Amino acid sequence: MNKKLLEILVCPICKGKLIYKEGQQELICKFDSIIYPIENGIPVMLEEAGRRLSLEEKDKL
Repeated sequence: MNKKLLEILVCPICKGKLIYKEGQQELICKFDSIIYPIENGIPVMLEEAGRRLSLEEKDKL
């Protein structure tokens, strides 16, 4: 994932900073508890494409 792209990407819902999980190829918005997938190197920044962050996952951040 391009570092410059990571610097400018924000959550489409709250416009907050995202956490990049390289191993899982995911971007996480801790505030909205949504995980956005990265497919073939392209972040899918649609709320309906994301999944909810579980309490266990949130505790690990």
